[in-house]
Amino acid sequence: MKRIFLAIFSSIILIFSLLNITSCKEREETVNCFPNVPINVVLNLNLPAYYVLQNVGGWIYVNEQECGTRGLIVVRTTNGFKVYDRNAPHVCPDNNTTLNVENNIKVVCPKDGAEWILITGEPTKIAQIPPKTYRYNFDSTTGILSIFY
Repeated sequence: MKRIFLAIFSSIILIFSLLNITSCKEREETVNCFPNVPINVVLNLNLPAYYVLQNVGGWIYVNEQECGTRGLIVVRTTNGFKVYDRNAPHVCPDNNTTLNVENNIKVVCPKDGAEWILITGEPTKIAQIPPKTYRYNFDSTTGILSIFY
């Protein structure tokens, strides 16, 4: 009886240990002090202000109502779009953590010089995580890009 109890108890501990190890491998998308605000933006890419998004590599800042706390960076990629939050994902927000695009190829955090590739969001310097991205829906027949969270 003790042997059966010990085997069951050991199995339970092993299962919880494995669950704990796998959960440690998953990373948080942003630091825990990252603001969590609703995103609801609709862009008509047929309008002149958004023409740049019709070409791969084109990007814009979006600073409208309901587009986060600091706005968004919208980038046209080879297979769609990337929509980044302008809050730096790796540090708590302050006056100097609004992400900016430099040289049309990288996103930079002015606070510590962290950098990401504009088209992919891959970190290249200092930060270990990409900028927070948001989901979108693009209707190519109407040219409407809807961004949401």
